[in-house]
Amino acid sequence: MNGADTAFVLISAALVMLMTPGLAFFYGGMVRVKSALNMLMMSFIALGIVSVLYVLFGYSLSFGADTGGIIGSLEFVGLDGIDPDTLTGGDEGIPVFAFVLFQMLFAVITPALMSGALADRVKFSAWAVFITLWVSIVYFPVAHWVWAEGGWLFDLGVIDFAGGTAVHINAGIGGLAAVLVVGKRIGFKKEPMRPHSLPLVLLGAALLWFGWFGFNAGSALAADGTAANMALNTQVATATAVLGWLLYERIRHGAFTTLGAASGAIAGLVAITPAGASVNALGAIAIGLVAGVACSWAVSWKFKLNYDDSLDVVGVHLVGGLIGTLMVGFLATEGAGLTQFGKQALGAFSVMAFTFVVTWVLAKLVDVTMGLRASEDDEVAGVDQAFHAETAYDFSQVGTSSARAAVTPAAKPAAGEADAAGATTTDEGKKVDA
Repeated sequence: MNGADTAFVLISAALVMLMTPGLAFFYGGMVRVKSALNMLMMSFIALGIVSVLYVLFGYSLSFGADTGGIIGSLEFVGLDGIDPDTLTGGDEGIPVFAFVLFQMLFAVITPALMSGALADRVKFSAWAVFITLWVSIVYFPVAHWVWAEGGWLFDLGVIDFAGGTAVHINAGIGGLAAVLVVGKRIGFKKEPMRPHSLPLVLLGAALLWFGWFGFNAGSALAADGTAANMALNTQVATATAVLGWLLYERIRHGAFTTLGAASGAIAGLVAITPAGASVNALGAIAIGLVAGVACSWAVSWKFKLNYDDSLDVVGVHLVGGLIGTLMVGFLATEGAGLTQFGKQALGAFSVMAFTFVVTWVLAKLVDVTMGLRASEDDEVAGVDQAFHAETAYDFSQVGTSSARAAVTPAAKPAAGEADAAGATTTDEGKKVDA
């Protein structure tokens, strides 16, 4: 066992785990107060559901022996046949358990990314059923295509170091398909639906940025030069995307917004994910700049095309994932050119086609059988109270004492009694210091 590599992968896995609560804060701050807890829970529940599914059969379907280039076998159901001494490289490597944990947390965050597209209007129980089906039928096969030996995109030579296709394009196009089934929020394009807490949005973006070093560099599965290059490019591309988004926003809308800075960071992180290990720092700058500007422009599509992607999953994750996946075809330091670009395009658009169709069917199935959409009354009143019997903020006790003092005249103390200042009133009404 390589102790240094094992420690690196375990730490990276912990960073990837942190990304899902970070995503919850990022999305949670972007919705209205009445939906804040529900938005947090839509991400958080993925930690519970997908972690269990991954042990039961997710790892086996993703990385088990190949079956026709499409799916893994069931040889590792319940992690059967794997023990603490089983290493990824045979006689030398990292424990397979470390790899399982790392990949499990990729599977966790992918359906959570979709939740932003459906904010404010989905039944929580239906969401739990939907993501159970989605990771089983969509994510696990696509992960096998891209990352497992024998997977058809892996064997084709598609470059996807850390999840441009399997994670971001997958979640982005899946979110779009689900949105088309669920429909638009009540008041879409008519009522203001502003973020209720921009500090939470920025906190979530910062946690995602921090955790993304584990997501990207950790995908090297070794503490080596590839991991270092990926980490550097992650920082550079993200920083450039922030600048690109803000520049476009200033020219287009006249202001540099906090929401724009946070969204630009996520766009850069998404775009560099598939490409960062195959480009140099200048290539990372180019990818980040294009992603920042293009994703800032793309978030307006929902108003023009009339689909209600609540928190811009399509504009950021689908578009950003496509940018990184396609640009690496021309910017890779080795093997770049039209041939590689063609492979990248085939990988990206095949995942889009498969995921869109299957996700639409799954969402429709859940909608027909148990109802995916919240009732109109629950949506208007707020899904926090409807599904969780809680609210994010309790204002009922704020200012109660001071407000009462302001509207209630102070009672005159009786003779011989001390008032609040510690003075005693005599029979003649004169105060005497206590």
